[in-house]
Amino acid sequence: MALFGSRSASKAPANIVAEQVAAEHAATVSMLAYVPPGRRELRAQAVHRLQVGMFGLAGMLLLVSLANVIMDRAKFIDASAVNTGAPVIEASETSAKDPLADMGVAPQLPVTTGEKPTVAISPAPPPTPAPTVRAPQP
Repeated sequence: MALFGSRSASKAPANIVAEQVAAEHAATVSMLAYVPPGRRELRAQAVHRLQVGMFGLAGMLLLVSLANVIMDRAKFIDASAVNTGAPVIEASETSAKDPLADMGVAPQLPVTTGEKPTVAISPAPPPTPAPTVRAPQP
């Protein structure tokens, strides 16, 4: 009935507002006041921390063991793949001294000091004439 203007005869409007403000202030102070946790809450927090730590350790153990299994399998497969059908390459003095020549990247140089390398220069091919483009006849 306060919306329609009827007032209580026992309380003045200023007292009602002051009472509401005091009640709101008491409610906010009680919500913000620090209440230390009880023994049950402390035990629950400790158990929760212990559970999280144990699951973390178990997860890391599983992750490391999985990585170890993968690496062992890769080494086993790699070792067995290398030994099957590998061609035998005979080592010579030239291959030991010049690996680029073995790959075909650089020319093979003579091994002995008595021989002098010869360089053969081939002439450049003749230039090709440029194609001529004719304009269309009208």
